[in-house]
Amino acid sequence: METTKILIGYAIYLPIALFLTYYVSKTLFKNSKIYMLDIFKGREEIANATNKLFETGFYLLNLGFALMILEIYLYKDNYQELIEKLSYKIGGFSIYLGIMLFLNLYFFFRGKRKASQAQREQRMVVNG
Repeated sequence: METTKILIGYAIYLPIALFLTYYVSKTLFKNSKIYMLDIFKGREEIANATNKLFETGFYLLNLGFALMILEIYLYKDNYQELIEKLSYKIGGFSIYLGIMLFLNLYFFFRGKRKASQAQREQRMVVNG
């Protein structure tokens, strides 16, 4: 009986983790194109390529983590414990995704700041 509940838990957890990863990734990387274009001074090809590499890394890290924490143990053979374990696991994964989202935003803003700083320095050299 416990095995059936664990399989139900996996069947619920995996689609939710996959959907959350997909949703956060699509939202983040659709909107980050603007930052990449600014960082790479409008050079669309390199901005899109870099954005796609960030997106691929984001998927690998988050899907890998979601699968790594997949394991579910039920000490009591009831649905209450299954729901509590799932809420803890999905909640923890959501917090992890939020941290990853903000970490990526930090990198985008940092890249934008570095690009702006390099432009200012370049203007100062040209204007002497």
